[in-house]
Amino acid sequence: MKAAVRAIEYYLPDRVLSNDELSAEYGDWSGDKIQEKTGISERHIAADGQCASDLAVCAAQKLFSTGSCRPEDIDYLLLCTQSPDYFLPTTACVLQDRLGLPTSAGALDFNLGCSGFVYGLGLAKGLVETEQAQKVLLITAETYSKFIEPGDRSVRTIFGDAAAATLIDAVPTDGDSPLIGPFVNGTDGRGAPNLIVAGGALRQPRDPGCTAAPFPSGALRMNGPEIFNFTLRVVPQTVKEILSKSCLGAADIDLFIFHQANQFMLGHLQRKLKIPDAKFWVGMKHCGNTVSSTIPIALKQAACEGRLSPGDRALLVGFGVGYSWGATVIRWMLPTANLQS
Repeated sequence: MKAAVRAIEYYLPDRVLSNDELSAEYGDWSGDKIQEKTGISERHIAADGQCASDLAVCAAQKLFSTGSCRPEDIDYLLLCTQSPDYFLPTTACVLQDRLGLPTSAGALDFNLGCSGFVYGLGLAKGLVETEQAQKVLLITAETYSKFIEPGDRSVRTIFGDAAAATLIDAVPTDGDSPLIGPFVNGTDGRGAPNLIVAGGALRQPRDPGCTAAPFPSGALRMNGPEIFNFTLRVVPQTVKEILSKSCLGAADIDLFIFHQANQFMLGHLQRKLKIPDAKFWVGMKHCGNTVSSTIPIALKQAACEGRLSPGDRALLVGFGVGYSWGATVIRWMLPTANLQS
């Protein structure tokens, strides 16, 4: 039995923040300029009082409604979020109850951002292939908008809120090739200050000068040039390493799906790696950078648009806050007929 991705669904909050709205606030930035710079025309924003767990519930219920599995089938819940409902208890425990998962299921949160989906796939694969679980529900959910100050255009134009629910299941296979993996991971904590919410936890409990609502104790700060330099330094090398570890060449990959940071950054990576348009996915136009949910959303979008078919190989790379990065190769297992847009 090997671990495989068997279903993906995602949820975007109802409220939409368009480029025209941002342009009206910022004046000197037109909607077209924001679109050209970021590749984003609109992003979805969680409502007041709507937390990551609420988005997670909607994504998971959407997955259950497809018939891919039932709540009672889940053996383990993994929740990737950097905007949990509480310091404690773990939000995954709250979700176990809200989703009606069995009390015999394991549940845990892990705090990672843009690399979180790839790390989650690694955790889920380990649980399945060591027979700790058969069906793992991996949820990524973020409400970064609640950390953003209204006047900070550098991040407000980029980030959107979302949740994605991915089912990783044990499937029989005759071959030795993995359906998820291998993996390449990396960490460089020296980059921590370059994308950070410094106030609000125990190291720096309160920042009286911060006006981000509803978290007056901490706002998101990003050093864009340093993040860009880190990405151009790390991602091409990571792609090279995961191809070597997989004993594959670039020609063996059907679709490259990177963390959907912004169009400017993805364009530089695509050119540096010499990936043709037909094998490179950019799909953040209507949802923005949704942090740990960008890759599962992109996978679902690509499949629905006919860019992924059963048996195809997708190379996934997540990178960002931490600094943290991870890459893997998956075999796409979902029949096109079963997909819903």
